[in-house]
Amino acid sequence: MLPHKDLFDIPDGVIYLDGNSLGPLPKGVLERTVKVLTEEWGGELIRAWNSADWMSLSQRVGDRIGRLIGAPAGSVITGDTLSIKVYQALAAALKMRPDRRVILSDNRNFPTDLYMAEGLIETIDKGYELRTPAPEDVLDAITEEVAAVMLTQVDYRSGRMHDLQAITKAAHDAGAVMIWDLAHSAGAIPLDMAASNAEFAVGCTYKYLNGGPGAPAFIYTRPDIIETVAPALAGWMGHQEPFAMEPGYRPAMSIERLRVGTPPIVQLSMLDAALDVWDGADLADLREASIALSEAFIAGVEKHCPGLTLVSPRDPQRRGSQVSFAFEHGYAAMQALIDRGVIGDFRAPDIMRFGFTPLYLDKGDVMAAVEVMSEVINDDLWDDPKYQTRQKVT
Repeated sequence: MLPHKDLFDIPDGVIYLDGNSLGPLPKGVLERTVKVLTEEWGGELIRAWNSADWMSLSQRVGDRIGRLIGAPAGSVITGDTLSIKVYQALAAALKMRPDRRVILSDNRNFPTDLYMAEGLIETIDKGYELRTPAPEDVLDAITEEVAAVMLTQVDYRSGRMHDLQAITKAAHDAGAVMIWDLAHSAGAIPLDMAASNAEFAVGCTYKYLNGGPGAPAFIYTRPDIIETVAPALAGWMGHQEPFAMEPGYRPAMSIERLRVGTPPIVQLSMLDAALDVWDGADLADLREASIALSEAFIAGVEKHCPGLTLVSPRDPQRRGSQVSFAFEHGYAAMQALIDRGVIGDFRAPDIMRFGFTPLYLDKGDVMAAVEVMSEVINDDLWDDPKYQTRQKVT
């Protein structure tokens, strides 16, 4: 039964509604980190690459994530950042469709994904074009000109969810390669990447997977194309025999070819320990609980804070595991909420975001958050000078 609050270290007096941006610290992560630092690095020194099997950690953690996104063993690898993984997937996709010159995304996609596409287009300099229709117009924009469709399944601002299966099928019907960004999906909703038939998926691990700030990203590649994917970033860890130290690049004949540089062992170990909270978890149950929590939150906010406007889809089947409200003074209101122990976050220009993570939240938390929110909004508690100055991270 959910939740499993005993598996997390959440400060007393805090209702944490920001797991969609940075997951809290799972218990066991600190102990594992100390072990890596003292026993493995400290005690074994460089021998730990073999004695602690650091070399295979990227693959082992990848397989654990694979089970959460419906991907078979050997199809997910971890390491580097999400931006790097987006670049790798997109570059590989374009090589798979050399006669096409259009990359299709949407105008609500996370900025990094669009920035990486723009940078790749400039680097290649072969007349590629990035098209970004509105999310609801994506299906109609998938034509035979499109080389790759690159979308984030769940909109980071509103929580609106693309139909992964329908869009993937449309992409394939048009002869395009499909790339999904699962940053706001992995660990939040049930996924079956194998059944989707998408060629690539990427994602970060510091949100719903609770891997910690800066935790390494992952990339999934459909098993039947792994041995033919051309790595755009030919790092030595993607070589078939890294320690052969050959002058030329020879890609690994496995998902290892999408490794780039030396893996961040300490952070990978933290992520590995964080994934223990998923042992025995049922994502279908988690999704059901997430919908119940978000529905209760929406009803409560709309009843007690009529000045706020719901910008997330009202239909929970079209919404990820977050709820967003628009408010003219959203930034200041969020700071006032945080000051009172209810932690969400803000996205420009006026979006207050709240994540619903049933592993450590229950209905009592949600109702208590609504009560605090009602006081902040209706009593104009946000209208305090100390909440008006924007910090670097919102």
